[in-house]
Amino acid sequence: MAQFKSTTELVEQLRSLLKEAFLLRQQGAAYARIQRAHGYADGYMRMLMDSGMMDARSLLALVAEVRREVDGPATREVTRESAPSLVHA
Repeated sequence: MAQFKSTTELVEQLRSLLKEAFLLRQQGAAYARIQRAHGYADGYMRMLMDSGMMDARSLLALVAEVRREVDGPATREVTRESAPSLVHA
């Protein structure tokens, strides 16, 4: 008989799948491997939405949170001193 998981367990599994996909991209893994990881995460997100366990806004927030954990903030303040020079010598 199949054992059903709680929403919390499913969300934690999704968090793990997302983290793996982002880390693979960051590490420069093969494209097919990255896409497979994203496919698993996409399937989980679809199941959570279709079942009514999570809405799109909650999923987007979760994806942003995991991405921030792996890659750091999406934006940061840049000063003239810290900006890379666009002029080549």
